[in-house]
Amino acid sequence: MAGVQTAVALREQGWRGVITLVGDEPHAPYDRPPLSKAVLLGKADGSAFDVDFAALGIDLLLGRRATGLAAASQVVETDGGPLPYDHLVIATGAEPVTLPGSAGLPDVHVLRTLDDAERLRPVLAGQREIVVVGAGWIGAEFATAAREAGCPVTVVEAADRPLAGALPAEVAAPMAGWYEDCGARLRTGAKVAAVTDGAVALSDGTTLTADAVVVGIGARPATSWLAGSGVALSPEDRSVLADERLRTSVPRVYAVGDCASFPSARYGSRLLIHHWDNALQGPRTVAATIARGEAEGPLYDPVPYFWSEQFGRFVQYAGHHAGADETVWRGDPASAAWSVIWLREGVLVALLAVGRPRDLAQGRKLIERGAVLDRHKAADASVPLKSAVL
Repeated sequence: MAGVQTAVALREQGWRGVITLVGDEPHAPYDRPPLSKAVLLGKADGSAFDVDFAALGIDLLLGRRATGLAAASQVVETDGGPLPYDHLVIATGAEPVTLPGSAGLPDVHVLRTLDDAERLRPVLAGQREIVVVGAGWIGAEFATAAREAGCPVTVVEAADRPLAGALPAEVAAPMAGWYEDCGARLRTGAKVAAVTDGAVALSDGTTLTADAVVVGIGARPATSWLAGSGVALSPEDRSVLADERLRTSVPRVYAVGDCASFPSARYGSRLLIHHWDNALQGPRTVAATIARGEAEGPLYDPVPYFWSEQFGRFVQYAGHHAGADETVWRGDPASAAWSVIWLREGVLVALLAVGRPRDLAQGRKLIERGAVLDRHKAADASVPLKSAVL
């Protein structure tokens, strides 16, 4: 997503030079969200971008993996030979975290690529018994699809609740019931001790039988190929340390999407966002910086946004709630539609909406404005958020 959008945005910004888009997969560039939905369920054969690369003068080098960067000579090393560049945009995304000891086991899967989805399609079509490790966003979406296909599903989560790394306990807690409502079994506080063909052993001695195991325990920036390049990486998460214009520490090298973190003046912290909207918005900044010159490019400080379709619910999130000092509920979390907002000194900084798209649409704009809300009006779900502005 990030690589394609950067290439297209460069042409839209008037860049007339040669553009080469390199990807390690053999497939034409594709969108990822359908992989956990239509593609996985066999309702679509793929999700290729509707982009005429030839008409745009974008050269595709598919099935080619970047292996190193020689910044001094401005060359990207690949498994198909060196590629010189004038400007380089790193858009290598993220790679899924796997379970220790699971490498090579044919019945253990991740869901990140088109090939991953293709391998899982017959599992769902055969209504096989599945254990999902991880009750995060991808785990919930996969469990939803598997239940729709009629598969028995057990989800195991090491934390005491779903989405433990993404949402506060009081917000994530109501979501645990969604699994049972969908016919999936959720086991929290369940740590995996070992995975073998046909079984998952938990640390409490329980063994779960499984025709297939799907691991959704997070992803890490795909940046190992940059070792020794001079491109500065975060010591904590190994993301490329991009600046406010998504430039790296190496001249004429930029980073965008899941592999890059950036400083947010809005939130006063560095953000690493593994979501689709970031891979759509960031490329426009990079393209403008390259096309206009580094001194004239725009600053990148978006309101983070993502969505998830799970268990018959449309979940949307905007903003960044870390650092908020007040949480305000709008509606009953036991109902089909509710939302929660986070304030910092009265300023709206983040919002989660379940089945309330109007709250999300209005809230996202208010976050961009730095709007101060009347918390009592904001707590009334019948009052539009925009009417709660002081």
